[in-house]
Amino acid sequence: MSEPGSGPSEASSGGSPALDPRAYQIGALSALLLYGSAALGFDLSAAHVGLLLGTALAAQLAWTVALRLPAFEGKSALISGLSLCLLLRTRSPLAAALAATAAISSKFLLRWHGKHVFNPTNFGIVAVLSATRSAWVSPSQWGSTAFLGFLLACLGGLVVQRAARADVTAAFLVPYAMLVAARSLWLGEPLEIPLHRLQAGALLIFSFFMISDPKTTPDRRAGRVLFGALVAAGAAYIQFRLYRNNGPVWSLALFSPLVPAIDAVLPGRRYAWRGRIPSPFQKGDPRETLPSPRALLPPVFGHEPSGARLLRLLRGEGRREAL
Repeated sequence: MSEPGSGPSEASSGGSPALDPRAYQIGALSALLLYGSAALGFDLSAAHVGLLLGTALAAQLAWTVALRLPAFEGKSALISGLSLCLLLRTRSPLAAALAATAAISSKFLLRWHGKHVFNPTNFGIVAVLSATRSAWVSPSQWGSTAFLGFLLACLGGLVVQRAARADVTAAFLVPYAMLVAARSLWLGEPLEIPLHRLQAGALLIFSFFMISDPKTTPDRRAGRVLFGALVAAGAAYIQFRLYRNNGPVWSLALFSPLVPAIDAVLPGRRYAWRGRIPSPFQKGDPRETLPSPRALLPPVFGHEPSGARLLRLLRGEGRREAL
């Protein structure tokens, strides 16, 4: 039974069982990238886009071969690559490749009970910002027009609704907006200043495409609301007390390791992409899922090597699954 108020979409891919919701994410992110390049004049060359997308897909393939996984999963890698194209700016090809590689590798190396610890895009951005001085996130690249904000909100809303994670987006945006407005009121700033801050395109992309990732948010709705509020409070503190740019990005990386603890206190049904169903055999742990039918087939690369078995044991996983 799903948690109250969540509906069956908690364990499925959304309202339409025939289409993987990641296809909507890819379409929305691609449209935003084309709009930014064509209408807003992003300083983003085709070679740079190709490098990010190619590195992300190559890293996904490399880990698939190394761990002898039963299938290559390119959708999530493409989503991470497109998100990096939209948010990360660097003039260093090495930094771009590092961000994409770190993002994809985190899905395979940083896991707990079969669940990603970090959102891949978030991890890639934080990794390259921490390791180099040649990368940045520019929140002003999108401008602050109401039309653009409406466009991003509509596209993002479509994605999170199909991914059943609109609650965590609202749980982040509402407290964060209130904290930003409260600070401006306390300082006696005009209303235009907090509105300008909240109209940043990067904030909307973060809210609708990053923190709403169903594979890295808590399983239960109450846990997601708590998680969103914690990230909002941390983002406001980092942004306005520590005076560091990209407060939401740093805050999400800081609080993501708490998700396993939230899931332990507030257990819920584990989200599954299309092709996976909740396990009826793990009654004591409603977060467990059965592998898809494809995952039950023999691996295409032969027997699983001992190194892959050891890696799965260290990550606390008892079975192979496509990532």
